[in-house]
Amino acid sequence: MFAGFKKFLMRGDIIVMAVGLSAALAVSTLVKAFTDNVITPLVTRAQGSHPIGLGAQLGSAGNQSTYLNFGAVVSAVIYFVVFMAVIYSLVVVPYRNLQARRGKVAFGDPPPTKECPYCLSDDLPVAATKCRHCASQLEPAA
Repeated sequence: MFAGFKKFLMRGDIIVMAVGLSAALAVSTLVKAFTDNVITPLVTRAQGSHPIGLGAQLGSAGNQSTYLNFGAVVSAVIYFVVFMAVIYSLVVVPYRNLQARRGKVAFGDPPPTKECPYCLSDDLPVAATKCRHCASQLEPAA
């Protein structure tokens, strides 16, 4: 049992995934610091002279539990976009280039599919002769 578990842990895919997740966590911390200390003050400044932020007060004035904080939402969207751009440029592009050197396609276009004329499912491989959803016989590909 332990030998199988050790073999599972030592697979290259698991190691690569662990390193990738660690790198993503570190990048996330950097991007969060950037948005909290640069973007959020800019969004707060854009709201004008209101002291509590960009949003609307639903209840009594100064009550934070009834305040709709749109500035926090805008900052979170900017954080997400910046984080995904960094992950794309630091992880996806180099990985795609590395796989291309190895002769493999990573993050490529999906293979072509055909549609079943009976159940209208459109995710069947072109070479399929039987529908996986309704079990209808299909014409072979030309």
